[in-house]
Amino acid sequence: MAQPWTPQSWQTKPIRQVPEYPDQAALDRALAQLKTHPPLVFAGEARNLMAQLGQVAEGKAFLLQGGDCAESFAEFHPDNIRDTFRVLLQMAVVLTFAAGVPVVKVGRIAGQFAKPRSDDFETQNGVTLPSYRGDNINGSEFTAEARIPDPQRMIQGNAHSAATLNLLRAFASGGYADLHNVHRWMLGFIADSPAGEQYRGLAGRISETLDFMAACGINSDSVPQLRTTEFYTSHEALLLAYEQAMTRVDSTSGDWYDTSAHMVWIGDRTRQVDGAHVEFCRGIKNPIGLKCGPSLDPDELLRLIGILNPANIPGRLTLIARFGADKVAEKLPPLVRAVKREGASVVWSSDPMHGNTIKLKSGYKTRPVDRILEEVRNFFAVHRAEGTHAGGVHFEMTGQDVTECLGGAQAIKELDLSSRYQTACDPRLNASQALELAFLIAEGIRDERIKVAAQAVSA
Repeated sequence: MAQPWTPQSWQTKPIRQVPEYPDQAALDRALAQLKTHPPLVFAGEARNLMAQLGQVAEGKAFLLQGGDCAESFAEFHPDNIRDTFRVLLQMAVVLTFAAGVPVVKVGRIAGQFAKPRSDDFETQNGVTLPSYRGDNINGSEFTAEARIPDPQRMIQGNAHSAATLNLLRAFASGGYADLHNVHRWMLGFIADSPAGEQYRGLAGRISETLDFMAACGINSDSVPQLRTTEFYTSHEALLLAYEQAMTRVDSTSGDWYDTSAHMVWIGDRTRQVDGAHVEFCRGIKNPIGLKCGPSLDPDELLRLIGILNPANIPGRLTLIARFGADKVAEKLPPLVRAVKREGASVVWSSDPMHGNTIKLKSGYKTRPVDRILEEVRNFFAVHRAEGTHAGGVHFEMTGQDVTECLGGAQAIKELDLSSRYQTACDPRLNASQALELAFLIAEGIRDERIKVAAQAVSA
């Protein structure tokens, strides 16, 4: 029998990855201030997302979730927000048109300010300081002062999230997302890349289709869906004091929702069955994600599913597989089989980023694009073999022209990394590399649909 849940019941559980604030009174004041702030998202929006994820769980749609590794206060700029949104729109167009499925678009944006770390401390040139944990907590500069957790950063992060959401809503509903703009979404540095060439060809086919529809009297004026899109936000529910402060009762249902984002997820480092992060997330009614890494065994996964989605509601729980290209073919099938045998309704999504991080002798952390693509291919292959639905992809990317991940059609080499290595934390795909991933995913979805159709005919 589950114990009664409250927004603060997580405080009675063991917790990991929590910062130590030196001034408790300052922390209390910041949290009290946050509780008076308006919600960033609304319960009805979170319910809409859950319904759409329910379609993904049933194999009728695909989840596209992506954005920054760790958002940065220093890079907070309308152009950066626009460019990230634009790349996600491009990817969604590729998937929708080339693969023939609706795409649920969820950004790692407007709140992805806190990051778990493997070590509590880092050393540079013989000096050891606390690790950088994201701009919501401390600063990335390698100084003793910057690395002190500051509760006022939560207030600043909340303000940045509100402004980002305001701009995203304007882009999504104000005409920028109109399908007639598919050619205008081309970023300059993508235009001359192989991925840009593929996208340009696809955009031309879409334009021809839209012209035909317009001749039939179907256009943006008569069909609003052509000029607007639904876009949702997400981040890791890591800093639980902040998440609790943003958790409110929905006046229409009486349920608790974390209003900091439409969807939040539990990381691979904080998914302990008896831990604070699982306890917090089991009580909120938002869609929840759960990172599944190599150390997760089937029995533990089934226990977590039972805690986080006891009513087996489609769309409530997304399992985000992050194994690495060399482990996914071995580690994923036992989990998929256990979930299928249990009859649990989940969305299976692939995070091909975190298991493929390497550190070079030069000191740069990077992710080879070929490993990222290989993990996605293996993810789809496992689900085809098991007769389950490869429902989504979860990745770290930016609309900026960065050089952080090796390879891809641009053939970024180790020597190129230093030219535009801008991440505050982990390496991200640039827009061209992200589009390459979209075309690969489209092929995987098409293959899955062909297999399903063939099975239906033979039956």
